[in-house]
Amino acid sequence: MSNAPLDVYWYLPTHGDGPYLGTDERHRPATFGYLREIAQAADRLGFKGVLLPTGTRCEDAWITAAALIPQTEQLRFLVALRPGSGTPALFARHAATLDRISNGRVLLNVVTGADPADLAGDGNKLNHTERYAQTDEFLTIWRDMLSGEEVDFEGQYLSAKGSDISFPPVQKPYPPLWFGGSSDAGIAIAAKHVDVYLSWGEPVDQLAEKLERVRVAAAREGRSIRFGLRIHLIVRETEEEAWAAADRLISHVTDEVIAEAQNNFVNVSESVGQKRMSALHQGRRDKLVVGPNLWAGLGLVRGGAGTALVGSPDNVAARIREYQAIGIETIIASAYPHLEEAYNVAELLFPKLNLHGETAPALRGWDVEFGRGARPRVVASAS
Repeated sequence: MSNAPLDVYWYLPTHGDGPYLGTDERHRPATFGYLREIAQAADRLGFKGVLLPTGTRCEDAWITAAALIPQTEQLRFLVALRPGSGTPALFARHAATLDRISNGRVLLNVVTGADPADLAGDGNKLNHTERYAQTDEFLTIWRDMLSGEEVDFEGQYLSAKGSDISFPPVQKPYPPLWFGGSSDAGIAIAAKHVDVYLSWGEPVDQLAEKLERVRVAAAREGRSIRFGLRIHLIVRETEEEAWAAADRLISHVTDEVIAEAQNNFVNVSESVGQKRMSALHQGRRDKLVVGPNLWAGLGLVRGGAGTALVGSPDNVAARIREYQAIGIETIIASAYPHLEEAYNVAELLFPKLNLHGETAPALRGWDVEFGRGARPRVVASAS
């Protein structure tokens, strides 16, 4: 099995944070100061970048990224791009400007959307099929503009006449596009337009089948595509400690909260990926271990990424290598609360993934003091 290092990203909880799911107990609001702490910690610790989510309960991803870019040095920002909430020309200018401000540290996560109430709040009345057709038109215009072309396009949902941008992005031909969608329409969009296909953490064999469908679809378009995994990590020094932490995370979740969440995920959401998440555990507390070290407890109440790899550093690293063997090159990880858990993941797991050593990213921005006859001691630089 490969021992090549992966790119590991972290997550900015722009909707709030805390040590428990399904309760307001010890809730941490998404203040800018707190988000800055997480971003700067991720930057210091050697995470490749951070994912910024989108939704009516999230701080705006674009503005948050613009504010945090000057507060960090190497960190990349994977910013949510919602095709139904603005014109491709407007978002092309946003992307180019943010890419220049950050000197090429911007990535775009295309989010077509699946929650009817969320979409209605943005004035988007299109159904599932129509939204993906709109996304196709959006990305066609967006990519051509950022590639330096003058665009004349007339589609069913969108149009652009003589559109171009005066100030190009740093990254060529444009900041890379990331995207996750498990439906046939979603896979078709990924195959045609995006650079990295993202999936939530499904069992390895199940995910391998989906990734192969994406590969085949991309090949039909004359393209190749890379793969990333969006998953939570609960890593402790021992298996027992890790599983106890997982149980503690959902210790305040009630059956009523689970029932309400599962109804929304199964009967309201139009996301095929969300339904695949819910099918792993069927809303049952006794069916949460869905694979080796793969736990679906978060998916009882959390929409989107609902699984975690739980265990000791050695076992979690082994599971990640199994995902790498089917083509995963990037892990976008998270854990609650995100500030403390960034340190747990970096300190315990990074060495097992070859993300360590004196010159490795995990020590970037740190001073290493050596005492005579002693092992190296890492001391955080003053800032």
